[in-house]
Amino acid sequence: MEHVNHFFAESVRDSISVKQAVLEDAAIQAQVCQVGELMLQAYRSGKKVVFAGNGGSAADAQHLAAEFVSRFEFDRPGLPSLSLSTDTSMLTAIGNDYGYEKLFSRQLAAQAQPGDVFVGITTSGRSKNIIEAFKIAGDLGVKTVGLCGAAGIEGAPVDYEVKVPSTKTARIQEVHIVIGHYWCGFVERMYFKG
Repeated sequence: MEHVNHFFAESVRDSISVKQAVLEDAAIQAQVCQVGELMLQAYRSGKKVVFAGNGGSAADAQHLAAEFVSRFEFDRPGLPSLSLSTDTSMLTAIGNDYGYEKLFSRQLAAQAQPGDVFVGITTSGRSKNIIEAFKIAGDLGVKTVGLCGAAGIEGAPVDYEVKVPSTKTARIQEVHIVIGHYWCGFVERMYFKG
């Protein structure tokens, strides 16, 4: 049992150390806060925030979109937000007809408006379908946010790149949800109680 406890303690310490590194990095904090302001301005302008990711990042995309649409810390009207990772009929149709790389770019092309915000969540920074979505988003006048790990976003320019200083998928995902929760809480407070 001691080795199990050691592994658990090691995992918690590792998680804390990555969060501490984010807390001590002024550049990361600035990017996170700028994206929060970007989302707030989008909502104040009648726009929406769109999320996408693969695997665990798809779950994070769904989670964060739900926080905006439903509620986060208090009851209030919903804010328009989408996760492009949720509709299995759409995903399988696009994947079958156009290829996996087009899963999110096809949806953005059909649903996004200039001034919307697209958050592509990719721990590696190299997910082809996220990269394709960044490319089309820029053409559509959609602001782009890359939420990624230490390697950054490769293959497409983004307006904001929020890099978690880790190469471990679990640690990156843990910080992604902390950042996403900050965005939800900041926007909710400023939009409704500002």
